Amino acid sequence: MMGPAHSLSGAAAWLGVGAGAAAWGHPMPWPVLVVGALICAGAALAPDLDHKSATISRAFGPVSRGLCEIVDKLSHAVYKATRMKGDPRRNGGHRTLTHTWVWAVGVGAACSAAAIYGGRWAVLGILFVHLVLAVEGLLWRAARVSSDVLVWLLGATSAWILAGVLDKPGNGAGWLFDAPGQEYLWLGLPIVLGALVHDIGDALTVSGCPILWPIPIGRKRWYPIGPPKAIRFRAGSWVEIKVLMPVFMLAGGVGGAAALGYI
Repeated sequence: MMGPAHSLSGAAAWLGVGAGAAAWGHPMPWPVLVVGALICAGAALAPDLDHKSATISRAFGPVSRGLCEIVDKLSHAVYKATRMKGDPRRNGGHRTLTHTWVWAVGVGAACSAAAIYGGRWAVLGILFVHLVLAVEGLLWRAARVSSDVLVWLLGATSAWILAGVLDKPGNGAGWLFDAPGQEYLWLGLPIVLGALVHDIGDALTVSGCPILWPIPIGRKRWYPIGPPKAIRFRAGSWVEIKVLMPVFMLAGGVGGAAALGYI
């Protein structure tokens, strides 16, 4: 799928988690719901770090473009080193390493660890990166015609404000994990969820997605998981724009309302 659909699906997924948490008697404070949805929306773009033309490659100028080059080569190297006889030969690393559950869990765990051991500046960094990506995905039309610097300033300002809100007692810094020193441990959860939602979205397209790597399926270690080919679609097609994106917006609205106790 394309960047806007990925971001919408990520935000909707976290709002759905919020609805589930409320139903199970452990409701999210509203700042956790909002911040988690924005982080998840941004994290849903991150697996495309292996694609030089993706939204994330433009998000941070030369830094993100250079990182995409590195990740593409790393992913391709891992693919070649681990492919089985049934896996085709390929020239690039797109939809390989970064599109697996291993990557999703690893990045989420790394961000949780950074939030715990890196202190406030690490939290601000995590928020900044994902808020910039959320702007690029959710407000993509405005972001395309705006200066990168303005988007970065919006991300930095929002990160500072939202971190201050979360730090207030009862607003969510210690949501889910409230033991001393475990504040913000939950930050990894929307990051994992966003990456997995991205992978599931890509699995719906004609190419499928090797989410289960390194678990072999038949003669393939990079088996492209997906539904029957008859119901798959091409990225950017009318199915994505006219069907899936409205569904994600509706699902997100319902999930958010349920999470806040309105329905």
